[in-house]
Amino acid sequence: MRKLLLVVLALTPVLAFAQGFQVNLEGEKQIGMGHTGTGILQDGASVFFNPGAVAMLSQNYVQGGISPLLFKSDFNPSGTSIQNQVANKVATPFSFYAVWGPKSSWWKLGLGVYTPFGGLTDWGNNWTGKYALESLDLKAIYFQPTLSIKLADFISIGGGFVYNRGSVDLTRAIPLSNQSGQDGQAELKGTGKGYGWNAGIYIKTESGMTFGISHRSQVNTNINNGNAIFTVPASLQSSFPQPNQFSSSIPLPATNTLGIGIYPNKNWVVAFDFNLVSWSAYKALAFNYTQTTAALQNTYSPRNYQDAVSLRAGAQYLATNKLAIRFGGGYASTAVEDGYVTPEAPDANRVYVTGGLGYKIANRLDLDVSFEFEHLMPRTQTNIETQLSGTFETNVYIPGISLAYHW
Repeated sequence: MRKLLLVVLALTPVLAFAQGFQVNLEGEKQIGMGHTGTGILQDGASVFFNPGAVAMLSQNYVQGGISPLLFKSDFNPSGTSIQNQVANKVATPFSFYAVWGPKSSWWKLGLGVYTPFGGLTDWGNNWTGKYALESLDLKAIYFQPTLSIKLADFISIGGGFVYNRGSVDLTRAIPLSNQSGQDGQAELKGTGKGYGWNAGIYIKTESGMTFGISHRSQVNTNINNGNAIFTVPASLQSSFPQPNQFSSSIPLPATNTLGIGIYPNKNWVVAFDFNLVSWSAYKALAFNYTQTTAALQNTYSPRNYQDAVSLRAGAQYLATNKLAIRFGGGYASTAVEDGYVTPEAPDANRVYVTGGLGYKIANRLDLDVSFEFEHLMPRTQTNIETQLSGTFETNVYIPGISLAYHW
């Protein structure tokens, strides 16, 4: 039974903070332009993309947006024609930004509240991999106060403190049946917090090009006193103490970004971003229970993730003084090495395309909409712990809308 428990419980809720759950939906203008935003100035979302650029904004901002995310994943077990699919559920990543500073001042203050990690996955309780995962509801909300300073007309710097508040609710079946033949179930539910920082620099050149460099630090997110709820046959309840709690920690990775802005004429902006995400910090997953038994032991599970990169490109065209048209796309490599792919994060190398429109409703009010389609390359894997074997194929559909008031 001990081996069974190690297999069933080694993948805790915090595993879902994998590359596949780094949602990157922090600004509708930037989404429309392929998620570029580090080397260009658009709006208050610079608080996230490059706090060094905030002081260069000519106006103050209050803005908010939401990007409903529909995650569609199929799993074909090896040697079969079965197609398991996730339920149609919609996650709701959001962002809010406020930027303020005296007119023509050398400094600005900013605040960002956004969801850089999250996921909502429901495979049901009758699919092939139910002993690996039934459902997952994950949220990570970052709060980021920011200070940005203009050192000269051509260069500015900035930085911010980050507080992360996360929550997770994960269920999976346990292969211990009661007299009715129903599987047992484990639910791992809890909240966590972590702290970090970010910083950036923004440069205008004499040629008209702009450059940005930003760093978002690693955020070690700790879950303490999470609830571990086990539903098992009555004869085994003593092996699964209730109530029970668990604690764990996961390093949400540092991200380094280089951005470039090019301006062919007054109507066009072309942008490029290169991202390096330091997932190699995630070497192993360990967690401890408040109460243990011979069957329920603390676990240590290797992960050995690798650093991931993404290449992004986008453009904006001002069709009129009120209407902007945006488009872009990119490529992102997976952080999950062979043997570690799970239904919580069936990650793979991915490509995506985006588009968007911006419309000036009034002199100080902007409406922006975006749409993104992501395709993850089919990936055939056998997980080294659960032995779940088959092919995952995933598509993601993300519309978005935001309003920005500026003065």
